[in-house]
Amino acid sequence: MKKKKTHVPFRLNMLFFVVFVLFSVLVLRLGELQIVFGDDFKREIERTEDITVNNPVPRGKMYDRNGKVIVDNSPLNAITYTKNQSTTQEEMVKTAEKLAKFIEMDTKKIPVRDKKDFWIMKYPEKAKDLITKKEWDKYKQKKLTDKEIYQMQIDRIDTKDLENLEKDNEAMQVLAIYRKFNSGYALTPQIVKNKNVKPEEFAIVSENLENLPGVDTTTDWDRTYPFGDTLGSILGNVSSSEAGIPKEQLSKYLARDYSRNDRVGQSYIELKYEDVLHGQKAKVKNVTDKSGKVLSTEVVSEGKRGKDLVLTIDMDLQKQVEKIIEDEMWDAKRKPNTALLDRAFVVVMNPKTGEILSLAGKQIGKDKDGKTVMKDFAGGNITSSYNVGSAVKGATILTGYKTGAISPGDTQLDEPLVIKGTQVKKSWKTFGRINDLRALQVSSNVYMWKTVIEMAHGRYVPNGPLILDTEKTFNTMRQSFSQFGLGTRTGIDLPNEASGFPGSEKKPGLLLDFAIGQYDTYTPIQLAQYVSTIANGGYRVQPHIVKEIREPIMEINELGPIIEEMQPKVLNRVDMKEEWIKRVQEGFRMVMQEGDGTATSYFRSSPYHPAGKTGTAQAFYYGSDKSKYGTPVMNLSLVSFAPSDNPEVALAVMVPWAYQGNSGPSVNNLIGRKVLDAYFELKKTRGSTGDSSATEQQQTESTSDTNLNNQQSGQ
Repeated sequence: MKKKKTHVPFRLNMLFFVVFVLFSVLVLRLGELQIVFGDDFKREIERTEDITVNNPVPRGKMYDRNGKVIVDNSPLNAITYTKNQSTTQEEMVKTAEKLAKFIEMDTKKIPVRDKKDFWIMKYPEKAKDLITKKEWDKYKQKKLTDKEIYQMQIDRIDTKDLENLEKDNEAMQVLAIYRKFNSGYALTPQIVKNKNVKPEEFAIVSENLENLPGVDTTTDWDRTYPFGDTLGSILGNVSSSEAGIPKEQLSKYLARDYSRNDRVGQSYIELKYEDVLHGQKAKVKNVTDKSGKVLSTEVVSEGKRGKDLVLTIDMDLQKQVEKIIEDEMWDAKRKPNTALLDRAFVVVMNPKTGEILSLAGKQIGKDKDGKTVMKDFAGGNITSSYNVGSAVKGATILTGYKTGAISPGDTQLDEPLVIKGTQVKKSWKTFGRINDLRALQVSSNVYMWKTVIEMAHGRYVPNGPLILDTEKTFNTMRQSFSQFGLGTRTGIDLPNEASGFPGSEKKPGLLLDFAIGQYDTYTPIQLAQYVSTIANGGYRVQPHIVKEIREPIMEINELGPIIEEMQPKVLNRVDMKEEWIKRVQEGFRMVMQEGDGTATSYFRSSPYHPAGKTGTAQAFYYGSDKSKYGTPVMNLSLVSFAPSDNPEVALAVMVPWAYQGNSGPSVNNLIGRKVLDAYFELKKTRGSTGDSSATEQQQTESTSDTNLNNQQSGQ
């Protein structure tokens, strides 16, 4: 029998052939990838990314003119968290749960929205049930977005659910930590806790860092104030690491290489000198893989603490001035008709250099418990303005000389002025015929009024109308007053300086009020610049509170090399003859040292021979008690310089709303006398103990005399 031949179908052979070809192509392609492109893919897999981040450094310190630390940095134990670019939400929560076992967080200030977000994360099934089946169907049909669904869940979380979450202390601790984790930026250390970190917390976290990815222990800093609240409002505030950069300034600081959570100066010196105090950040390069995991860290440049500021302030004098204000205000408050008295200001300044030796202000108010206390209000010296009264009469006399309305030695009859349609206007006492010096000595209102009437091309006729060229004369007087610093910003190196308020109406009677300081308002710092201009012979010197910028050094409480020293800056020379200014200086001397001068009873016995001018202004109350707005009050002021023959110190005192009625305590004179006593006693004490600051002060005055003389010869 013939054997049957096995037959393999053609189609099966073709299938085997195709499979063979495909495998051959695959082998060839794999070979090509391995041999030709193998190194490229290997490099891609091993590719890393270098990311440089900036780490903050402590701010610069502040010292007073004698080298005493005013603002310092106190080291703090701190726990930080740095998340990778690939760190997930779930990983952060797990790390937060571990860290919560070691530290205790403050959970009182967690916002409701953050609690709701965390509740949804902690209870996803319950959160899912907050959405109806119909709404989920719409979501699947893309009629509702993820954002809309999430907002529905947020809105529908029951109050009881949040209350249960708040009762769960462990969950709240995790939430408090997670919030800190999530508020930072990738590869940038974020402070988790730096206040009240217990030693045992710091130690146990340090021991468990390998189980806490991203967590680290380090040293942070906080601003400290060795002198307590003294000068507090002028030194300014610094934002916390939690608050970071204020929203309204975010773009400005980000453009200058700041991070969002950097601490920045928020007010006064801390704000004005932010660029100096902020320091140079440490630059750290993080090497990451493709997933964002940090492979290594390298310090590119070491950070450097901010530069130090040496202020012109004498803290020993500042403390005494603040106590004098407090004592005199409390004493005045015990007297009748002083219910509205709630603030007082003092500026002590070197009239030749513009250096502010003391900038003090106090305000009576309520603390958080409703108790009446005395608060720091030094900032009010530059931000608040008042009617100052007769203190401005030196500028009125000098303006009279300049316009030709009067000449040195001219006399006027001090008599009650009876102007048609107005009440009788007179000085506090009728003095008869007096000259310009006598008018300053006894503070004659009538002399000033008749000077201004002449200036405004008017003529006083008893019982007749008073017709004056008020428009032109107001402009002339305000321009003249501004040369002394009245009614214009002084240029002090602090933010938010006010310029005062000029009256808007220009009636003849108001022009007379202007001449005696009872119309426009001025700030205490303007009064100090004004009297300094008279004291130094006519130079309006810019006041400043920073004396030097110095390089920071490692030694505790020691000053580094000077980077920049602030030189006296003359803003203008008043357009007055030298003999005119000397005559007003003499009138000011008579106020305090001769006969019945308005301040002789307070200053004649002083050994430092001062000169000055008192001021009392009829004004209206506009303080914190709005129910008393518009109540007639008396403002008290005082400007002074000493010694009268060679001024080294200028003083301005302002006591708004000192009393109601026609008489009350002379708080301005009491404060002024004690402040000048304190200044010269402190100088005497330092001189007898060989304190270098006394010599430095004398050298500064000598240098400034030379500078002013040189500038005068160049006029």
